[in-house]
Amino acid sequence: MSEKNHDHHPAPAHHDGVPDVKSMAVDPVCGMSVEVTRETLSMNSEGETYHFCSKRCLTQFKTDPLLYAWSGGADGAMHEGAPLPSPKDVAPGTQWTCPMHPEIIQSEPGACPICGMALEPVIPPDEQGAELTDFTRRMWVSSVAAVPLVVLTMGELVGLPVRDWIGHRVATYVEFLLATPIILWAARPFFERGLDSIRNRSPNMWTLIALGVGAAYAYSLFATFLPGVFPEQYRSGGGVGTYFEAAVVIVALVFVGQVLELRARERTGDAIRALLDLAPKMARRIGSDGVEQDVPLEHVVVGDLLRVRPGDSVPVDAMVIEGLSSIDESMITGEPVPVEKSNGDRVTGGTINKNGSLVVRATQVGADTVLSQIVEMVAGARRSRAPIQGLADRVSSVFVPTVVVVAVVAFMTWLLIGPDPALAFAIASAVSVLIIACPCALGLATPISITTAAGRGAQAGVLIKDAEALERMARVDTIIVDKTGTLTHGKPELTNAVAFSSFVSDDVLRFAAALELGSEHPLAEAIVEGARGRRLELPKADHFEAMTGKGVQGAVEGRQVALGNTAMMELLNIDTAEIEGSMDALRVEGKTAMFVALDGALAGVVAVADPIKPTTAGAIRDLHDLGLRVIMATGDNQRTAEAVARTLGIDEVRADVLPEDKKALVEELQATGRRVAMAGDGVNDAPALASADVGIAMGTGADVAVESAGITLLGGDLVGIVRARKLAKATLRNIKQNLFFAFAYNAAGVPVAAGVLYPILGLLLSPMIAAAAMSLSSVSVISNALRLRRVRL
Repeated sequence: MSEKNHDHHPAPAHHDGVPDVKSMAVDPVCGMSVEVTRETLSMNSEGETYHFCSKRCLTQFKTDPLLYAWSGGADGAMHEGAPLPSPKDVAPGTQWTCPMHPEIIQSEPGACPICGMALEPVIPPDEQGAELTDFTRRMWVSSVAAVPLVVLTMGELVGLPVRDWIGHRVATYVEFLLATPIILWAARPFFERGLDSIRNRSPNMWTLIALGVGAAYAYSLFATFLPGVFPEQYRSGGGVGTYFEAAVVIVALVFVGQVLELRARERTGDAIRALLDLAPKMARRIGSDGVEQDVPLEHVVVGDLLRVRPGDSVPVDAMVIEGLSSIDESMITGEPVPVEKSNGDRVTGGTINKNGSLVVRATQVGADTVLSQIVEMVAGARRSRAPIQGLADRVSSVFVPTVVVVAVVAFMTWLLIGPDPALAFAIASAVSVLIIACPCALGLATPISITTAAGRGAQAGVLIKDAEALERMARVDTIIVDKTGTLTHGKPELTNAVAFSSFVSDDVLRFAAALELGSEHPLAEAIVEGARGRRLELPKADHFEAMTGKGVQGAVEGRQVALGNTAMMELLNIDTAEIEGSMDALRVEGKTAMFVALDGALAGVVAVADPIKPTTAGAIRDLHDLGLRVIMATGDNQRTAEAVARTLGIDEVRADVLPEDKKALVEELQATGRRVAMAGDGVNDAPALASADVGIAMGTGADVAVESAGITLLGGDLVGIVRARKLAKATLRNIKQNLFFAFAYNAAGVPVAAGVLYPILGLLLSPMIAAAAMSLSSVSVISNALRLRRVRL
C-alpha cells in the first residue's frame, strides 16, 4: 500500500522522505485518506513508505507490517484473506434491529417505528449503549426535580406545609419553573416516540405516556396562567389545582423503568460476548523463517502456521500438522473427556489444548469459524423473541384510540351543550379523561410483578433474567435436558475395579492409577482419585507412552502395565473375547470400561462413569407430574445416553448431537407446535438455550450458558425447574391481574371523567379525582404484585 498521489503523478520527495508538495495517501490500517505533510506520521517497511492518520494506526501497523502491506493496496481496498473486523466493535456498517420486531433492520440507531423500543445492534458492543447513558442522565435529572415538586404539593401530609408558607401563587410558579425543563427536555424522547406511534398508526405505550404527561402539563399551564377560565368549583386555596408534580413524577418513573429495561436488554448481549471471549486475543504465528511471534487474532489468515502450547486456547479452526495432545472440546460436545489429536486431525477455535504442544495450519478464520457460527446462532435466536409487553401493547392499540376519541367527544359535547362556562367544563372533562387514562399502572403492571417474582425466585435458587422467560415457562409442554452437568455431576468417578484370575482388584487399580498419575485426562483423574479414595499407595511409572486412540502403557515396579480399550489389548496380543460380555454390561450401565494388562496378561477392568445427581430422578418425576415431556439431548454416545434415560424414566433420547443438532431439535419440536424449554450448562448448549421458548441454565455451568438462558438454577439442581414452573405460572397470572386492574380502573373512570353522570347526579369528575383514581390503580397493581413474595414453591 505504497504512497500515491490522487492524480497518479509522483510527488517530488523531500530529503526525509516526505513530499515537498501536498499529496494524499491511504492509511494502511484504517483505510482513511491522509494528507501527507511534514507532521504526518510515517514509517518505512520493505522499501515502501506508509502514512498514518493517527498514532494508534501506526502502533497497530508496527505489530505486523507484512500483514497490512499484503492485505491492502494503494486504494485502501481489502483483499482476500485480509483480517475481518471484530464483531465486538460497533463500527460504521453495524445493523440495528428491534428486540420485539426483528423484521425491522436499520443502518443506524434509533427507535422502532412500530413499538417505539430502542433499536439494538445485531452484535452487541462492549461499551454501554448511548441511549442507556442518555436515559440514565434524564432519569436522575427528573428524579431530582420530582422531590421538591412532591414536597410543594404534598408536604403538609408529613408536616411540611411549604405551600402555606410561601403562598399558593408563588408555589405554582415554582412548580412551573421546576417542571418545564423536565417536560421540554427530559421527556422529549417520550413525545417523539408518541408522535412516531401516531404517524405510523401503531398506538402503543409511548402514545399513552405522551398523552398523559402532555395532558397533565397542558392542564397545569392553563391553571397557572389562565385560572379564570375554570369554574369556581375548581378553585381552592387561592387558585386552581395544578398537576406539574404528576407530570414530572410520571416522567421520572417511566425513566426508571426504561433504564432498568435497557440494562437488562444490554445484559442479554453478554452471551455473545462470553462466546467471543472463548477465542484468545492473540495467536502465536510461525513465520516462514521459523521465528514465532504473538500476533492479534484478527491478523491470522488462512494458511498461517500457529503454535498451540499446553493450556492455550486454539485460536482458529485448523488442522494439526505436528505434535500430539488432548483437546478439551467440551465447548462443542459438552462432554468432559478430552479428545486426542495428532497429525491430520482438525481442531476447533476456542477449544483448550490440555498437555502437548501442537503446530496447526489455519483453515477457517473470522466469521467462518465454528465459534463465530455459534455466535451468530445465539445472536439470531436472541433477536427472534417477542417480549411479554406485547400483551399490553395489543390492548393499548385499542385502548389508546378509544381514550382519545372519548376525550374529543367529551370536549365537543360540553362545548356545544354544556352549561356556562362551557369552555371550562369542556377543557376539564377532556383533561380528566386523559389524566385518568394515564399509563402509570400500565407501566408498572409487568415490571413490578417481574421484580417481585425475581426476588422470590432468588430465595428458592431460581434466577430470572427477563419477563418473557417467565411467561414462556408457564406455557411450555416439552423440556430438553443435556446429560453432562445437568442430569449428572459432569465429573467422572471410578465405579468399578474388577480383577481376573489370580490378580487382586486393589493391585489392578493401584497399577492403573500409577500409570495415569501424571495425566490430566478426566478419566485418568477419576482412576487416580478412586485409588486414593481406597488409600492405595501409588508408585512411580516409568517409560510412559500414550497410544493414540488405544490407551497408555509403561513400567510400574518393574512390571509392564497397559491400560486401554480392545484395540490396545489386540496390540499386545491379549484375547478379550471371554469378557466382552461383562464389558458390554458395564457400558449398558453408562460406564466407560477399560482393560488393565500386567506383563502381557489380562489382569482386570476399571470402569468410570459420570454419576447422576441424587435429586435428578425425583425432579424428572415432578416434571412428568406437571405435564412436561422430557427429552435428553447429549453429545455422549447412544448406549451411555440410553442407560441414563432408562434409569431416570426420560421419555426420549437424542445422542451424539452437536450444537447445531440441539438447536435443530428445538426448532423441529417448535415446528410441530410444541412449546420448548431447554436446560443445559455447556457452551455447546448456548444456541439451543437461545432458540428455545425459554432457556434454563445450570448455575454450575459455563458463563455463556447462563447468559444465553432466561432462567438460571443456582447450584445446578434440576429441582429448580419445578420451582421455576410454579413461579412462572403464579407470575403470569399476577401480571394478567395487574393489567386488568390497570385498564379496569381507567376504563371505568373514563366515562365518569367524560361527564356521563353529570345529567343524572350532577357529578363531574375533576382532574384531581382523576389523578387520585390513577394513583389508586397503581396502588392496587403494586399490592397485588407483592403477593408473589408469599407464593409457595
